[in-house]
Amino acid sequence: MGDIRPATREAARPTAPGRRGAVVAALMLSMALAALDSTVVSTAVPQIVGDLGGFSVFSWLFSGYLLAVTVTLPVYGKLSDTFGRKPVLVAGAALFLLGSLLCALAWNMGALIAFRIVQGLGGGALQGTVQTLAADLYPLKERPRIQSKLSTVWAVSAVAGPGLGGVLAAYADWRWIFLINLPIGAVALWLIVRHLHEPQRQSSPSGQKSPPRARGGSRVRAPRGATRARARVDWAGALAVFACGGVLLTALVQGGVAWPWLSGPSLALFGAGLALAGLVVVIERRAAEPIIPGWVWRRRTIAAVNLALGALGLLMVAPTVFLPTYAQSVLGLGPVTAGFVLSVWTLSWPLSAALSQHVYRRIGFRDTALLGIGAATLILLAFPFLPYPGQAWQPALLMLLLGAALGLFQLPLLVGVQSTVGWSERGTTTASVLFCRQTGQTIGASVFGAVANGVLAARLGGAGDLDSVTRALAAETAPEAVRDAVASAVHAVYLGAACAAALAFLVLLFVAPRRFPVLTE
Repeated sequence: MGDIRPATREAARPTAPGRRGAVVAALMLSMALAALDSTVVSTAVPQIVGDLGGFSVFSWLFSGYLLAVTVTLPVYGKLSDTFGRKPVLVAGAALFLLGSLLCALAWNMGALIAFRIVQGLGGGALQGTVQTLAADLYPLKERPRIQSKLSTVWAVSAVAGPGLGGVLAAYADWRWIFLINLPIGAVALWLIVRHLHEPQRQSSPSGQKSPPRARGGSRVRAPRGATRARARVDWAGALAVFACGGVLLTALVQGGVAWPWLSGPSLALFGAGLALAGLVVVIERRAAEPIIPGWVWRRRTIAAVNLALGALGLLMVAPTVFLPTYAQSVLGLGPVTAGFVLSVWTLSWPLSAALSQHVYRRIGFRDTALLGIGAATLILLAFPFLPYPGQAWQPALLMLLLGAALGLFQLPLLVGVQSTVGWSERGTTTASVLFCRQTGQTIGASVFGAVANGVLAARLGGAGDLDSVTRALAAETAPEAVRDAVASAVHAVYLGAACAAALAFLVLLFVAPRRFPVLTE
């Protein structure tokens, strides 16, 4: 049946079945915090800038948070494997809430950006640990249920976030965007502390953790000679990973925006990032318990899923970043209607993800993901063939189909890769997958931004970028020529996204094993 083959047994579930509902509620609230914070700030930027100033650096409200989340994912993944999910999730939630409170008290834009980074340091723990705990709580056959719930939370947050931010900024104060996190996070923290009880795990001589309770509930005697090993944390590796990721992602986020790609700052950042990457390799090869262990890339299944979901992050930039501009500039839609054109994929994605279990149980994780990403490639390729200027239902229909295809692609890979490892490796594995997806989105924003600006410059006679074009449209300057140029630029971006989808297809086809080595339970 699918990929399910005997391998070895997994660890015991981390909490009693009777309390699992309360823990799931806490996970959904935590996921909502992390998801809302990525979108709720966007519509309040005018009010924030009007109050605090700092228009020239306001983009770091988003970039700083994204960088902090991304670079901390591998660190939190390893820490959750070392110390357990509960302390990492509690510490991350507390740090996120502290950052939220400080953001609400910010006195200028510099302080707000610094406190957003503090939020991001906690957000990395929320994103990675929630996904890991979801796999810990449920056996393989039930995991699609919890993952589809989390996908639904993320989808609803993506749709509701901008509207909620606009309402709070317009009718209350922009500081309430951050203060509203406090009661929600407090409830999630209380549920986690009260209801999440992870089984104590004995350490074997090799350092691997094993479950202490047998199926009947009695405690398993530790192997003869086994001692309680002291947890060793690779703090040098954690610092090196954080520094390397921060420098390289800053170069990608700011390159072509704050300074030209071939300027001194870009070259200096990329050079420093490569040097730090070499330092990470040296430190991790010598560490007893590395933050990014080599087996993450030596195992075909994990390496293939990392690369495939990195490509997913890359292609997601096309609809999430460029489709709203296309809907407003080319189709002439208002902001609300343009948001609806994008948001329809959040309806089909969770539904498709929930139904994907019926497919992968028959044909396996890899082939189900191939089916989804193959369909996504064709849908992305269809976008440039939409009529100009076209009707709103046409891109909306493509987004509905794209969401269904990606739900069939992402969830089987996430559930599948989590099911190939035991408890002591699941946090690191999940974090590596999320890290690759986040990094793909950062690279995609930089690459596709450069593609769009290059096409616009060519179509407008060597002048203009996406920001200047948007201002020109607002001023009603040469609207027809500009609309045609925007359409061409977005079409080029969608072709690039189709290439990323095709890359994911090839990775799964030639790198991933046909049957994932799933652990029995």
